[in-house]
Amino acid sequence: MANSTHLDMPFIEAAQAQKHVTHNGALQVLDAVVMLSVLDRDLTTPPGSPSDGDRYLVAASAAGAWSGQDGKVAVWQDGVWTFHTPREGWLAWIADEDIFLIFNGAGWTGGATQNALLLGVNTTADATNRLAVASSAVLFNHAGDSVQVKLNRSGSGDNASFLFQTGFSGRAEIGCVGNDDFAFKTSPDGSTFHTGLTLVNGANGVPRVPSFTVAGLPNAATAGAGALAYVTDASGGAVLAFSDGAVWRRCDDSAAVS
Repeated sequence: MANSTHLDMPFIEAAQAQKHVTHNGALQVLDAVVMLSVLDRDLTTPPGSPSDGDRYLVAASAAGAWSGQDGKVAVWQDGVWTFHTPREGWLAWIADEDIFLIFNGAGWTGGATQNALLLGVNTTADATNRLAVASSAVLFNHAGDSVQVKLNRSGSGDNASFLFQTGFSGRAEIGCVGNDDFAFKTSPDGSTFHTGLTLVNGANGVPRVPSFTVAGLPNAATAGAGALAYVTDASGGAVLAFSDGAVWRRCDDSAAVS
């Protein structure tokens, strides 16, 4: 007797006797797998006293009446266990965890909360930006007292940073970039970055301003009053300098840097 392609439901054949048996069997399949909600996904053996219609996802290494049915949908119907093989794309609600799972063709995987491959909130996530959010604001609230946002990198030679962009082109970056110092960087084009301030990890976090030659000092007016720079070849010796909005001046005696 032929069965349907996707749900494996039996068809009524021409001139078949007891058509109601085949028809009711097909309805039982529909009742088992349509709007699928299972009680549990962690059991390897059947519960002791199931109720008619109870459904489960059979866990790995199942035994007893579920032996050899790993990953299938087990349904208690009319006093016996029936099993249904999921197909790629099936959704199942897990009642005891209040989550959705998706069958990916090989196993049941997180569809909403656990081990989801991509999550896009009001936008599309991709292989690089696996979590993507389009929103006017993003809130991380405490659950108890404090709250902490963590960026974990593989090693000290890697990056753990926040990148600020304009039109998806970087304009500022803060964080540990390639070492254990904490740097504040800016960029005019998203490609070349200049470090404006470094908190030196190896020296207990003391701040370090950028270093220039006299000829390489940025325009004092553009830098603005209060800007700081270390000048390596100033007359009278290397010195920390500040901009008064018009010229760069030595911090030790306020003389113009030359």
